[in-house]
Amino acid sequence: MRINTVRAELRADRPQVGTWLSMASPIAARYMARSGFRWLTLDIEHSPADWETAAIIFGLIADAGCVPLARVPSISRENAKRALDAGAFGVIFPMCNSREEAEEAVAACRYAPIGRRSVGGGMFTLNFGATSAEYFERANDEILVIIQAEHVQAVDRCEEILSVPGVDAMFIGPNDLLASMGKAPAMESPDDEFVAALRRLCATARRFGVAPGIHCGTVEQAHRRIDEGFRFVAISSELGFMLAETSRVVGGLTGATSGEGPVRY
Repeated sequence: MRINTVRAELRADRPQVGTWLSMASPIAARYMARSGFRWLTLDIEHSPADWETAAIIFGLIADAGCVPLARVPSISRENAKRALDAGAFGVIFPMCNSREEAEEAVAACRYAPIGRRSVGGGMFTLNFGATSAEYFERANDEILVIIQAEHVQAVDRCEEILSVPGVDAMFIGPNDLLASMGKAPAMESPDDEFVAALRRLCATARRFGVAPGIHCGTVEQAHRRIDEGFRFVAISSELGFMLAETSRVVGGLTGATSGEGPVRY
């Protein structure tokens, strides 16, 4: 059975850089899976992707040797079950603001006796190159459980959240975190409250053996975050890359600039 290399590398404290898939496009995902990123996360929370599309995209990513992850719409067993049965190697749970929600995220991704994931499905065997028996035996050791810290409540309660056994990584969403502070959403900010929150989340995660992660807008930002101790790092998205390059080319031809554009990552 295939090893989840991203989980293994994070446990060894080695940075793993990937990007977001926001277009719900299997064709775009197939190209991105061969770009060199270690992992790709299909955003099912804020994209038009349905579960059939998700299953196709997870398969295309896995077949290319990349690690497919899913950001689900909310913390629930149903969302985790659908993503994992469709072949995702891990689940990113948004807006995890309490210990109870972190415990539910872990339980939703683990088979008994550790968790409450139900037995069924078959597409995961294709992506992991395993029989059903092999998958059921080893899935608890390979599936990544990632909770998102994207609200001030998560910052205030980070010790109780990040001490939950079974949480592999914590991923900061800068836009939502700033918004919860009553500030303008952005990928970066020099705001003192925001900077202090990032430092506290990163340090607390590392203290509990959880890989700290964050979404960045540029390569330069990603290098800086890795130097600060972050290990699960996203850079932009396939949509962000497309629009940034389009803006650069059009600007070079016309001298016009389109500003930030319609996406924030």
